[in-house]
Amino acid sequence: MQRVDVVIPCYNYAHFLQECVGSVLSQAGVDVRVLVLDDCSPDNTPEVGKALASRDKRVTYRRHTANKGHIATYNEGIEWAGGDLFLLLSADDYLLPGALRRSAELMRNHPHVGFTFGNALIAEPSGVTTKRVDPLGANSVPPMQILSGPQFMRLSGANNLVPTPTAVVRTTLQKQAGGYHKELPHAGDMEMWLRLASHAGVGYINEDQAVYRRHASNMSLQYYGQSILPDLQQRKQAFDILFRQGADNLRTDENLRRFLTRDLGKEALRLAGMAFNNFDVATALAIQRFALEVSPELRNSVPWIKLVCKQTIGPKCWYALNSMRRRVAA
Repeated sequence: MQRVDVVIPCYNYAHFLQECVGSVLSQAGVDVRVLVLDDCSPDNTPEVGKALASRDKRVTYRRHTANKGHIATYNEGIEWAGGDLFLLLSADDYLLPGALRRSAELMRNHPHVGFTFGNALIAEPSGVTTKRVDPLGANSVPPMQILSGPQFMRLSGANNLVPTPTAVVRTTLQKQAGGYHKELPHAGDMEMWLRLASHAGVGYINEDQAVYRRHASNMSLQYYGQSILPDLQQRKQAFDILFRQGADNLRTDENLRRFLTRDLGKEALRLAGMAFNNFDVATALAIQRFALEVSPELRNSVPWIKLVCKQTIGPKCWYALNSMRRRVAA
């Protein structure tokens, strides 16, 4: 059996840790090893982590004496990994039965595939589990799909296509590509999948592979609630790093660079329109300027022209016109 090393970073998630570790240890068809990295949690993570390690020799618990942050913790996990495959699994998420076996089988049958990903479910705070949008869509998608690196990168565009708890990486490729960048605390996952895809093919498994738990203390929810502009700026920085440090053939691919930056500009215009609709004119203008900075050619696009028309008549008039249009349509 292939060995899958699973690193579980944990900060203040003691109440989720047992379910997370248990979901890994119960995986059939693979040989698993677990490292729980406690980033100096102030809760009872040490008690839970030590108990898990004492009950199963496949589990190792390690605690930081001071908080290092998630990027340093992720990279420590990459250094520790030595099995065939590697998974970084947040302590508040968990795997579904058969997830690691499916990933391992795909990569055994397709040696050129560097990592796999699949669908994920979302567990709401109420306890209800809902289906997330399938990364490749719900219609006419085969049970398994092999993508070339460039195919994956164009599918991803300026967004993170991969549900992180489903991403199983070939360990040798992960070590070759290197760790996460401290400059990208919130766009690091997106940049990592693109960087890996610059070196190898990507496998997609059209199955529910993991559960992402949504709750008030999600790091990403806290960040996006503050402002979307820093997120867009970090995505641009991720592209800059990618084209400097990705595979050699990527560094000269100006067509792909132009495609990704244009997609980022289009996403920025969409979010600028949303900000304008919410009467946040200043934020809309800031995001619009960013869109033009990353892709000047968007000035002639339909989204740009539509946004300029909305700005010309003003948010109140635009809201009134939209209300009238909805009443007529109804």
